[in-house]
Amino acid sequence: MSQALVRKPVDMPVPVGNLDHYIAAVSQIEVLDAEEEQRLARALRDRQDLDAARQLILHNLRFVVHVARGYLGYGLPLGDLIQEGNVGLMKAVRRFDPEQGVRLVSFAVHWIRAEIHEFILRNWRIVKVATTKAQRKLFFNLRQAKRRLGWLNADEVTAVARDLGVSESDVLEMESRLSSRDTSFDPAPEDDEDREHLVPAEHLAGSPEHDPAQVAEDADWNRHFQYRLRESLDALDARTRDILVRRYLSEPKATLHELAAEYGVSAERIRQIESRAFRSLREALAA
Repeated sequence: MSQALVRKPVDMPVPVGNLDHYIAAVSQIEVLDAEEEQRLARALRDRQDLDAARQLILHNLRFVVHVARGYLGYGLPLGDLIQEGNVGLMKAVRRFDPEQGVRLVSFAVHWIRAEIHEFILRNWRIVKVATTKAQRKLFFNLRQAKRRLGWLNADEVTAVARDLGVSESDVLEMESRLSSRDTSFDPAPEDDEDREHLVPAEHLAGSPEHDPAQVAEDADWNRHFQYRLRESLDALDARTRDILVRRYLSEPKATLHELAAEYGVSAERIRQIESRAFRSLREALAA
């Protein structure tokens, strides 16, 4: 291929921070013809040419926007959907084989959709709606069916279960999840004080020990403290650790005299070892 036929690389920066500007910018980047796409793909495959990879990505960003728009019905920001789709595009560019005889966009669509699907399943609801491969397939296919049919009757449930290879109970459970709505934990400022339904936060007692933020903070601190305690105990020598565990962390607790007889020292010596160990633990936990 002559140098005259090589498309000039795209050097324009893609704007960030404004979604409309971003979409307008990527829509102005021309689509590569098959020959140029093959040249860039071979440069990436054979020479690990990162600039070729960049060009392949830039010239296909408009397609990611097109795919992402198809998922707006899930109530997630378009910018986030596009961002996840771009991740899929980059993965596809890395794996694209120019010798397969297909255009990059045909190969990349599966990777783009896969990343968007994962993002939707992670963020669509606080309670995860699909965890297995069969449930994920059911989630997306059933949602499309519900937009077309509304509530499913018994025959439609049976048909969906048969077509997707799942049980009717799985279809009914997923339909229930899709039809439910998340409830705000805190009341919205514009809510009427006389509204019929209270949000969960209003059922909690007003004392600090029932404050969700305080409960979460306390639980996190307890986990951190237990981890540091285990770490500090592991740093002690075997005899000292055994004395502390049997004196305070075991049932029934060993006495000073029992441990003294076992280790062949005086009870006072066991008490000194114990005191020194407590000082060591306090210093380690305070660090």
